[in-house]
Amino acid sequence: GGRGNGGGRGGGALSKADKKLVTEAIRYPEKILGRPSSLLPEYAFSEKNGKGRQRQDRDGEGTPLSRLAVEVRQALDSDPLYGPRSDRERHNVGVEYEVLLEETLRDMGVPFETEDDLRRRGTAKTPDVLLLTPVGMKVRKRRGREKVEVGDDTVARLEDRFAEATVVDDSGMGLGEDHAEKDNGYGEDEDGYEWKMICWIDSKALFGDVETHTDSVLPQAEGYVHRFGPGLVLYWFGHAPSDRLDDCFGDVTVLGGDLPESFLLPTGEVVGRGGRVLDFED
Repeated sequence: GGRGNGGGRGGGALSKADKKLVTEAIRYPEKILGRPSSLLPEYAFSEKNGKGRQRQDRDGEGTPLSRLAVEVRQALDSDPLYGPRSDRERHNVGVEYEVLLEETLRDMGVPFETEDDLRRRGTAKTPDVLLLTPVGMKVRKRRGREKVEVGDDTVARLEDRFAEATVVDDSGMGLGEDHAEKDNGYGEDEDGYEWKMICWIDSKALFGDVETHTDSVLPQAEGYVHRFGPGLVLYWFGHAPSDRLDDCFGDVTVLGGDLPESFLLPTGEVVGRGGRVLDFED
């Protein structure tokens, strides 16, 4: 019922200007829809309630608001998951974790460019962090398929350290679960680890479920792989079992919980938190 270019009348497609107006109206209902004059004349009758009395809802300056503005605001306030307010909250959380990623890398002495740096120089693909030189990170190896004898039958079973976890942290262990093995350093269970080269890092302040990873995150990551090489997707709030998450033929490393405690630089040095230089076998 709000004023636009008329593209939405009669069920027709909205024009680009109308779509922009609808977006602004949802974002700022009091400003865009607050006055009865914002409505098309044929909808002016809706400003009266069933008894014919004008509504008395007012904005911050005491000016009466239109019924449409009030009801749009009420609808937005009642939506805790998909409204503009929750979108802003998710965006703010995402920015906080991007800043945490950048601060951690600086603390470790790992040089990089930010997404803003890449945009300023006109790069088409912009991961949250593009490393100025590739670095190595130590990750748990994915086990292959192993034949296991069960009575007279032979079955193929996937031996994956992540398969039993529903939420995975940076060590590859399930969050909140007790495990007999823990990674307390590179010296333990050395055969269970490998060095993976990464050229970029994308920060995700969410839980990496299979659907989100497959439909949203992976296509974006594949674009980074094609332009910059292999990289890391960091799910700060954990992720689904790794054997259920596509890794783009090994070019996308998926990690949950936090950054690794150390990186291997092209010089052969292993740097840790606080810029400490570690022994290769530490």
